[in-house]
Amino acid sequence: MNSVVLPNPTIRTTRARGEDGEGSLQVELDPSVKIGTAKVFAIYGKGGIGKSTTSSNLSAAFSKLGKRVLQIGCDPKHDSTFTLTKKMLPTVIDVLETVDFHSEELRPEDFVFTGYNGVMCVEAGGPPAGTGCGGYVVGQTVKLLKEHHLLEDTDVVIFDVLGDVVCGGFAAPLQHADRAMIVTANDFDSIFAMNRIVQAIGAKAKNYQVRLGGVIANRSAETDQIDKYNAKTGLKLAAHFPDLDVIRRSRLKKSTLFEMDDAPGLAAVQNEYMRLAAAMWLGGDPLPAVPMKDRDIFDLLGYD
Repeated sequence: MNSVVLPNPTIRTTRARGEDGEGSLQVELDPSVKIGTAKVFAIYGKGGIGKSTTSSNLSAAFSKLGKRVLQIGCDPKHDSTFTLTKKMLPTVIDVLETVDFHSEELRPEDFVFTGYNGVMCVEAGGPPAGTGCGGYVVGQTVKLLKEHHLLEDTDVVIFDVLGDVVCGGFAAPLQHADRAMIVTANDFDSIFAMNRIVQAIGAKAKNYQVRLGGVIANRSAETDQIDKYNAKTGLKLAAHFPDLDVIRRSRLKKSTLFEMDDAPGLAAVQNEYMRLAAAMWLGGDPLPAVPMKDRDIFDLLGYD
């Protein structure tokens, strides 16, 4: 079985101890590769919590506000954008491999696809399992978009980032983002993962412009446990989406919620996405959240 050998990445791991997170070895992207004037949001959260559903419907909502939107999926599953495009897209790594990583041979239509209401969609993909760094993939994707001038007329860029943050590579989109939004459910595991993401954002904020933008409660009837955590750390709830069957069915129909037939609760969810997109566009003060110790989260959450 042949394995893919990625070329030398345009990333470095030269951060000294304590400079970008105590004891960390952080991935630093090429500082010359910047996105530009678009507002950039990175969507994080526990694996399987609904980040892709949230990201795609947010992209759709921004587009309905008249914004030019680019969504970048940052997961080897490359399923971030399929509700927007109705298909699984080839990844940036896939198409780079076809030209032996000579990016100058690629055309924009090789890796950028138009989805619902004009949303531009890119799936960054990832290196073969256990053989590379997600930070490299993010860097190469942004570099390609810059080389083809695809960011110059974009108003909003949304990074949909895989699972829990466990290394600098997973956190690489934070080096491009203005605000990071965290998707969580009203349970211990999701909130524990959220706390690690808060730590990662705090580390990146030492050297980059990214700041916390808020918490999106997803697949949850209540938010009492999220509210407890937010009160302790300084986070705020930005939006709340309940666990509705129409949301589950929208994924199965490969559709955004704005394309679904009328169903119980659908109009309220659509309105909440439009409200959230409008609030994110207007911006607001960053949240100076302070993460908790693991044991403190364990003691905080639950019922008396």
